[in-house]
Amino acid sequence: MTETATGMVHGRATLADRIEAWGGAMRGRRLPWCATAFGTGVGAYFALPAEPPDAAPLLLGLLCATLGWAAWSGRAGRGWPALVLLFTLAGLAAAQTRTMSVAGPVLEWRSYGPVEGRVIKVDRSASDKPRITLDRVRLDMDPARTPERVRLSLHGDDPWVPPIGARVMTTAHLAPPAGPTEPGGFDFQRHAWFLRLGAVGYTRVPVLLAAPESRAGPVARVRAALTDHLRTSMPGQGGAVAAAIVTGDRAALDPATVQALRDSNLAHLLAISGLHMGLLAGLVFWVVRASLSLWPHAALRWPVKGIAAAVALPVAFAYLHVSGMGVATQRAFVMTAVVLGAVLLGRRALTLRGVALAALIVLALMPEALTGPGFQMSFAATAALVLAFRALGRRGPRWAGPVIGLVVASAVAGAATGPFAAAHFNRMVPWGLVANLAAVPAMGLLVMPALLAGLILSPVGLEAIPFALAEWGIAWIAGVAATVADWPGAVRPVPAPGAWVLPLLGFGAAAFACAGGARRGAGAAIFAAGLALWAQAERPPVLVSADGRLIGWMGPEGRALSKPKGAGFAAARWLEDDGDVADQPAAAMRGSPLARSVASVPKDAEVPCDGTLWVQPLPEGARPPCPVIDADLLAKGGALALWPDGAGWRTVTTREVQGRRPWVPR
Repeated sequence: MTETATGMVHGRATLADRIEAWGGAMRGRRLPWCATAFGTGVGAYFALPAEPPDAAPLLLGLLCATLGWAAWSGRAGRGWPALVLLFTLAGLAAAQTRTMSVAGPVLEWRSYGPVEGRVIKVDRSASDKPRITLDRVRLDMDPARTPERVRLSLHGDDPWVPPIGARVMTTAHLAPPAGPTEPGGFDFQRHAWFLRLGAVGYTRVPVLLAAPESRAGPVARVRAALTDHLRTSMPGQGGAVAAAIVTGDRAALDPATVQALRDSNLAHLLAISGLHMGLLAGLVFWVVRASLSLWPHAALRWPVKGIAAAVALPVAFAYLHVSGMGVATQRAFVMTAVVLGAVLLGRRALTLRGVALAALIVLALMPEALTGPGFQMSFAATAALVLAFRALGRRGPRWAGPVIGLVVASAVAGAATGPFAAAHFNRMVPWGLVANLAAVPAMGLLVMPALLAGLILSPVGLEAIPFALAEWGIAWIAGVAATVADWPGAVRPVPAPGAWVLPLLGFGAAAFACAGGARRGAGAAIFAAGLALWAQAERPPVLVSADGRLIGWMGPEGRALSKPKGAGFAAARWLEDDGDVADQPAAAMRGSPLARSVASVPKDAEVPCDGTLWVQPLPEGARPPCPVIDADLLAKGGALALWPDGAGWRTVTTREVQGRRPWVPR
C-alpha cells in the first residue's frame, strides 16, 4: 500500500516536473505560442456547427480570469498549460464578441425600389463594373429592418460614379448576400456580415445626388483630391496605378493590367498592405535618421534612431487614413507600429515576438481576419523572413548584402505564402519569384520615393520630375507583369483543398515558427499532413446551384455544365475550385456519364419516374411523384453537392456545412 502510494506520488511529481521543464523551455517563445493559441480559439469558433449562447463570452471571461490567476500564481513552468488554455478561450470569446458587435439587419428577400445613402467606398466588381458602398441607408421599408450598409454595382454605359461622402439616390435591385456556390465554398454571407453589408445589388438607372453638395469629411476630401491630382499629372495607367498605391482607388485600372499582375504574382503591389506601409515608413525613417546623422550635434547628443521612428509612425498613421483604412492596410499599420514602437523602446525591431504581438492585436480587433488570405499570407511571409534572416545572419561580402537580401526575401516570402495563395486562389505562379525580383526593387527604390517626393513638392509646382520617374517605374513593373504572364506555364491551376487543409497548414506553420530546435519537426509534420490531405482531396461528383438552374457533373474531361450561359458566377467558381481552366461554354460542351443519373427538367414539364434524380425548380410546396431536388429543398439547403451512395445519392447542402450561425439565413 505504502509502496504503491509512493509510486503514484512519484509519478505525479515526474509529470509535474516534465510540465515545468516544458514550460521553462518555452521561455522566450511564450508570446508566439500565446498568439498561436489565440488564433486556434478564433478558428475553433468559426468551425463550430452552431452559435454558442449569448452568455458564452461572459462565462469564458470568468474562466479566463481563473486560468490567468492559476498561471500567474503557479510556478513558472507549471502555469504554462493554463496560459495556453487561457489564450485559446480568449480567442473564442473575442470572435463571438466581435460577431455580436457587428450584428445588423440583413435583407430577407429580393426587392426593387428606391435606395438612398451616403457613399463610403468606391471600387469595382468582379465583372469590372463600378461599385459603391452606402451607409446611412434609406429604403422603402421599416427603418428597424433596413440594412446598415448596401453595395451596388453601377451598370449601363459609362455611369457616373459619385465621390466618397456624397449622399446619393437611385432605384436598384437588391438581394440578401448570397451563400456559398457549393458546400464548403467561400462563404460570402459570413464575409458580408463582418463588413456589415446587409444587402447587395445593382442599378441600371443613373445615380443622382440626394443632397445639394457632398458632405465628405476632411479625410475623404484629401483622398479625392490626391486621386484626381495623380491621375491628372500621370494620364493613363501610370496615374491609375499610382492612385491605387497611394489612396487605394482602383476605379481607373485597366482589367488587362490587373490580370497581368495577378498572373505574374505581382498583384500584391496594388494592395496597400505590408509592402507599401513598410516602404513608406522605412523611407521616412531612413531620410530622417540620415539627415540628423549629418548634423554632428544631433548625431552625438540626440536619440536619432528614436526620433526617426517617432516621425515615421505618424506618417504611417496618415497613410492608413488616406489609403481608405482597408483591412489589409490596418493590419499592415499594426505591424509597422509594433516595429517602430520597438525602436522607440530600444528593442530589436523585427522579431517573432513582434510578429506575435501584431497578430494578437489584429485578431483581438478583427478575429474574422484569420480566415482571409491577407492575414495568413502576410504573417506567414513575415515570420518566415524573421526566421530566415536570423538563420543566415551576416554572410557574404557587404556590397552583396542588398542583392542577397532581395533574393532571399523574395524566395522565402514566396515559398511561405505559396501554399496559402494556392489554397485561396486555386492557382500557382511558378515564375512569381522572377517577376518579383525584377519588379519589387523598382517599387521600393523608384516608385514609392518618387511618389512621396512628388506629393511633397506638389504645393510648389515641382512635382513633374518625381512623377515622371514614378511613371517610368510603374511602366517597368507593368512590362515585367505582361512579359512574365505570357511565359509558358505562367499560371498552373490547382483544385480547392478540403476543409481541414488550411487549419493544418496554418497551425503547422505557426508551430514550426514558435518551436525551437528538434521540436520544429512536429510543426513540419503537421504542415506536411495538410499537404498530403490536400493531394487526396476529391471534388464533388455532382454540384447543383442554389437556384437549381445549373448542374455540374464530373466527367473524364472535367466538369460538364448543363448550359453554356446563365448562373455564370456559380459556373466560374466550380471550374476554378476544380482547378479547371475551361470557361462555361467550353464546359457545357463536355459529356459525363453522371448526367444520366442526375438531370434537369424544365419547370413546367412532367417528371418521368425512371430512377433518375431530377433537378426541377418546382413551386414551393409542390409534391412530385418521383424524387426531385425542388425549390423547397434548395431554399432550405442552398447549393448542393451529391455523392454516389450505393443505389442512391448522399446529399450535402451548404446550410449543413455553414451550420446555425448568425450570418446564415434561417
